[in-house]
Amino acid sequence: MEIKTGKVLIIDDDSRNIFALTAVLKAKKYICLSASSAQEGFDMIANDQDIAVVLMDMMMPDMDGYEAMGKMKEDPKLRDVPVIAVTAQAMIGDRERCLQAGAASYISKPVNVDELVQQLNQYI
Repeated sequence: MEIKTGKVLIIDDDSRNIFALTAVLKAKKYICLSASSAQEGFDMIANDQDIAVVLMDMMMPDMDGYEAMGKMKEDPKLRDVPVIAVTAQAMIGDRERCLQAGAASYISKPVNVDELVQQLNQYI
């Protein structure tokens, strides 16, 4: 399997989610970075031009994914980075809400790895 060239940035306040996603994606030959808050993620994107896509947890304490995507759209350095919303919210309308907030795509927890890889390959 070929090594993917773009990096995946996982923004999630739960280290267990970061660990699990990173383990699965590294096994699939993705290069992963992680941030435990949206602001930390913004700083990483601003300093690393190789980040191709962000996996954004939608439920974080300081700044949730919806607010974070809004801030990304306002910042010229961040606005073009695609975001895949990752959320445990899987009720009717949640997908649409994430897409309206600026997500390029949406995946619910527990994450279906094949579906996630398919989505990531659209951006890397």
